[in-house]
Amino acid sequence: MLRQLNPEQLAAVTLPQEHALILAGAGSGKTRVLTTRIAWLMATGQVSPGGILAVTFTNKAAKEMMTRLGAMLPVNVRGMWIGTFHGLCNRFLRAHYKLAALPQSFQILDTQDQLSAIKRLLKQLNIDDERFPPKQLQWYISGNKEEGLRPHNLTGRDEDTRKKIELYRLYDEQCQREGVVDFAELLLRSYELLRDNDPIREHYQRRFRHILIDEFQDTNTLQYAWIKMLAGKAEVDQGLPPGHAGSVLAVGDDDQSIYAFRGARVGNMADFVREFEVRQQIKLEQNYRSHGNILDSANALIEHNSRRLGKNLRTDQGPGEPVRVVEQASDFAEAQWMVDEIRQLVRDGVPRKEIAILYRSNAQSRVIETALFNAGMPYRVYGGLRFFERAEIKHALAYLRLLENRHDDTSFLRVVNFPPRGIGARSIEQLQDAARTHGCSLHDAVSSLSGKAGSNLTAFVARVDVLREQTAGLTLREIIEQVLEGSGLLEHYKADREGADRVENLEELVNAAESFVTQEGFGRDAVALPLDEHGLSQSPASQGLDPNAPLVDTPLPDVAPDTGETLSPLAAFLTHAALEAGDNQAQAGQDAVQLMTVHSAKGLEFDCVFIGGMEEGLFPHENSMTERDGLEEERRLMYVAITRARDRLYLSFSQTRLLHGQTRYNLRSRFFEELPEDALKWITPRQSGFGMGSRGTAPGRFGIEAGNFPSAAAPLPPQKAAPSHGLRAGMKVFHTKFGEGTVNLLEGNGDDARAQIDFPRHGVKWLALAVAKLTPVP
Repeated sequence: MLRQLNPEQLAAVTLPQEHALILAGAGSGKTRVLTTRIAWLMATGQVSPGGILAVTFTNKAAKEMMTRLGAMLPVNVRGMWIGTFHGLCNRFLRAHYKLAALPQSFQILDTQDQLSAIKRLLKQLNIDDERFPPKQLQWYISGNKEEGLRPHNLTGRDEDTRKKIELYRLYDEQCQREGVVDFAELLLRSYELLRDNDPIREHYQRRFRHILIDEFQDTNTLQYAWIKMLAGKAEVDQGLPPGHAGSVLAVGDDDQSIYAFRGARVGNMADFVREFEVRQQIKLEQNYRSHGNILDSANALIEHNSRRLGKNLRTDQGPGEPVRVVEQASDFAEAQWMVDEIRQLVRDGVPRKEIAILYRSNAQSRVIETALFNAGMPYRVYGGLRFFERAEIKHALAYLRLLENRHDDTSFLRVVNFPPRGIGARSIEQLQDAARTHGCSLHDAVSSLSGKAGSNLTAFVARVDVLREQTAGLTLREIIEQVLEGSGLLEHYKADREGADRVENLEELVNAAESFVTQEGFGRDAVALPLDEHGLSQSPASQGLDPNAPLVDTPLPDVAPDTGETLSPLAAFLTHAALEAGDNQAQAGQDAVQLMTVHSAKGLEFDCVFIGGMEEGLFPHENSMTERDGLEEERRLMYVAITRARDRLYLSFSQTRLLHGQTRYNLRSRFFEELPEDALKWITPRQSGFGMGSRGTAPGRFGIEAGNFPSAAAPLPPQKAAPSHGLRAGMKVFHTKFGEGTVNLLEGNGDDARAQIDFPRHGVKWLALAVAKLTPVP
């Protein structure tokens, strides 16, 4: 049992019965230590299976632990108290439901069920859900529960806060009447029962002689309080004699605490050391996953965080290959480079499933997915949906389809009550019955309904009709921007505390349209064809326009059936979206490239890892600049990303990126300044272009809007005619942001002209002359 352990692992497994902290670095065999510790305690007769409480953060981790234990010892592991916080609290409350004032068959509300219960409460009380949005009230209730606070513990300084406290109280009463509990209530009710019932508390304190907590860095305030209660420390805090407590073995890695947005409190680790008077701190620093250059990069980066307990990963596998760093001209070029490199890796024998592309923001996946799709390379989006399959994108596309065809019943049903507008299932049934009776579309059947249902449905149809009128004659990008605002989708997701990613994805849909227009040969001013009374595109001639005046610079090959008319930009884009959503997601078991956010990658490992978008404002994210300890959290996130790689790690950034509908110049991520130079290999020259700066110069904030800067990787043709801007190589120029610089090279003509300029304080940069304000220096 102990033979395969290294000295630090052995010390952790064979600790005497006392409180201890195991700082387990990435890839250091943490699960092996936990399971072997439990098995060793039972095999040596120190504790029975019923005397162990092991808490994990996922059901998957709990199942893996039980499987390993079952293979190590002839015991019935299913009866042991091993599981997640919520799973164990559910088991505890089922055993003591009467004392917890719950019915024996109490039900658990998931997040959606809880939201529905809150909406029902607001409706019963005739509360304005615009003043008190259900989602925000849900966060308020759950957030307070996770801090251990009931309504009577809260005070309100203003009327709205006092009203929220009252609604929290009424919600609790409603749940109690109905015999249901939400996720946060499971833990809070368990904690309160332990706190208020001495016999129950003392029983479990005597029973659990060994308490083991996995992923301790991810615990929140209430979870830590629950642990302290079972361990007998809560009595000491309250001035009472200590309970009959067992020992607590906390296992975690403060350098991988990346869930502050969910309420995780990395400070619990330092509090644990102080409050439990921990004498044993064992660091698991031997890494069994990655080569030396990867670990050196991770170690050097995380050393810049000040609030950490400190450890240094090491390996016996040798330095391995250097970390490859690549700069590209645009996000499209970056994605294409990834595809080309993956092709070579596959040719070299690396399975596609062992290749991962990580990104800081979900919105980044769209460009990468397009490149993989065009290359015919199977991929899988881990822990989420592909771009065009995400709910918020499908909602937006449904509105756009209704603009193009008001008789699209599928799209109508998808968004008729989204964002919510008081149209219930009964109203929809009445509308569908009317449509069947009259043999018409849902849109046309609305006029046959009366009463409240008819009124709400008429208001929805009117909103879509207004959007159709407002977007006639607009460019594709303008259409989508108008629909996102006019439909209420942006406002709805902005009001959601966890809706930031969805807002970014909707903004990325604008970028997708912009790219589509460029790639498919539409002119920048291509507009939507007006629609006739049937909601179908009209030809130029029917509008009294010159039929010979092209609506697009280069007609698309897609032609509407039987008419010979080119599809409108909107219709062509919707076709493109449907095709991209349909084909390339890998089938179950198929060898496929893995795409995911860095948050989703925690706990996973791959032979080869690409981390894209290493730019200021993206990674680290611009939001971190205004949040307390935000930059340290971003650094921990980067540490997690780096340590996912076993053999090869690629870091990439682009000179320009289409973000929020604007092409911007990028400054490379400050994290490059924190990585060890001898572990890196710059595939592109160290000072080749945008955002490179000079070593030691702190990068500025992300983004300088650059209009429609060319996004292709290929260079523009050198100028042949005399330039209209009057610049020439060797000339001194002044830029309002970068200061004085020297023109190295000029390329392109007219609106596509750009210049390579060497700025002493900011390095060499390419600037679009149609946008950049450059003043010649005499």
